[in-house]
Amino acid sequence: MIKILVVELLVLLASSSVFSIEVDTDLGRVRGVNLTSRLGVSFHAFRGIRYAEPALGELRFVNPQPVKPWSPGTFDASQDGPMCPQPWDNMTDVSEDCLRLNVYTKDVKARKPVIVFLHPGGFYVFSGQSKYLAGPEHFMDRDCVLVSLNYRLGSLGFLATGTKDAPGNAGLKDQVLALRWVQKHIHRFGGDPQSVTLLGYSAGSISIGLHMISPMSRGLFHRGICMSASPYGPPKYHSNDLQLAQRQARLLKCPQEPVAEMVECMRRKPYLDYVSTYNGMFEFGWNPVLNWRIVVEEDFGQERFLIEDPFKTARRGDFYKVPLITGITEFEFKSAAFWDLRNASIVSKYNSDWERFAPIALILDRDSNQSRTATRVLREKYLPESRDKLEYPKSLKGLGELFSDALIGVAFNRFLRLMAPHTPIYTYLFRYKGRYSFLKNPDNQEAMGPVHHDELLYLFHVGLISPLLKREDPENFIIERMTRMWMEFAKKGKSRLFGNWYKSDSKNGWLLFGSISHLG
Repeated sequence: MIKILVVELLVLLASSSVFSIEVDTDLGRVRGVNLTSRLGVSFHAFRGIRYAEPALGELRFVNPQPVKPWSPGTFDASQDGPMCPQPWDNMTDVSEDCLRLNVYTKDVKARKPVIVFLHPGGFYVFSGQSKYLAGPEHFMDRDCVLVSLNYRLGSLGFLATGTKDAPGNAGLKDQVLALRWVQKHIHRFGGDPQSVTLLGYSAGSISIGLHMISPMSRGLFHRGICMSASPYGPPKYHSNDLQLAQRQARLLKCPQEPVAEMVECMRRKPYLDYVSTYNGMFEFGWNPVLNWRIVVEEDFGQERFLIEDPFKTARRGDFYKVPLITGITEFEFKSAAFWDLRNASIVSKYNSDWERFAPIALILDRDSNQSRTATRVLREKYLPESRDKLEYPKSLKGLGELFSDALIGVAFNRFLRLMAPHTPIYTYLFRYKGRYSFLKNPDNQEAMGPVHHDELLYLFHVGLISPLLKREDPENFIIERMTRMWMEFAKKGKSRLFGNWYKSDSKNGWLLFGSISHLG
């Protein structure tokens, strides 16, 4: 009996040494676990590490505070931390104690390039969790340290009253604090703090463009990969978004004025009240897609993320210049058009009053002669076959192209024009159509991509959409190609696989994914 117990104890000790690892940091010890990459490589995962104090009570709506040390204890980083408040099927995954990050590494004693992933979601959904959107298994076949993180979302992250109570941009300041954490602590996990590449998609890509502008972010990263968005489209930049804040207050049954009393009431409301009122924050459907706005902050003595309109800063060339990769997918916001056209209520709104509802969807000024004229002209150009009535499937191509150009293309092209004279940029167009997509036709389960978010399927294991793809899967070559190129760029700031840098006066330099050619 004693022999059996000894054997069982030895087995337990052996298994624990295989499945856990501990790292000492200035904050205290962190315990992670060992996992396996897509191609069978062992790596260490430290998940759910707090980088900031929970933004509760008086810390709501304002700049985040660095996490306090937990030494002499050990932080359990074996599982994903909670995502920031948002509507989700499993609400046990959601909490206001969400300012967490994940670190993935193969060798804690090395000094490898670091890739920091800033997740998409319009600044109101998604997270850096590994099980839904940001599985590390693809990148862990490369020679890097990968970091993913959460930041505050929706009204809890971007309430902007134009007063000291809620000056705005809290979610972006969360990102800054996480990047400062990387600078201080990533060497303990085998990462090089002097070789940090930001990889952002959609809202995460907008964030990178703004980090290049913000005085808070200078020196915290060295390269940027900006996928399918930029901060140079609609909406316009203002010093506050008080109307949206008052809408949230009304839904929470808080007074709408004076502002200080409104914000104090909103600080006391449970985060689940914010989640339950998400739908009411949008004007129709999930429009406008960028509902919570980035603001140019007034000075109330706080550290400010934006101190002037980013357009002014960019036009002067007075921004933090780093090498960039940027690109878009072939069909981008076809997905938004697809779901709008299959929603009878939304189609009815477009057909009954296009000049009222289209500016909302396209994030244009409301109720102005200019926006009414613009939407009328755009409908004639993009939807000539649907002048009288939008309907599925006849209007899908035109409406998809309109949404893609207005919501992604305009901002993307402005980004190129503003950045290219000052810093090197690689550009790509993603045309690869795989078996999985963020847009699947529910009638026949056909993947209708490549649409917005689809490149992420090849950089990360996106558990929401696909299984973990293996070497024998047909998508393997695009996974290998993209992770190799992104890794080479993260390591050197350039990639021979891309070819030439983009030039603002030339069509050359565009890499086509899904084709072996370049645009000529």
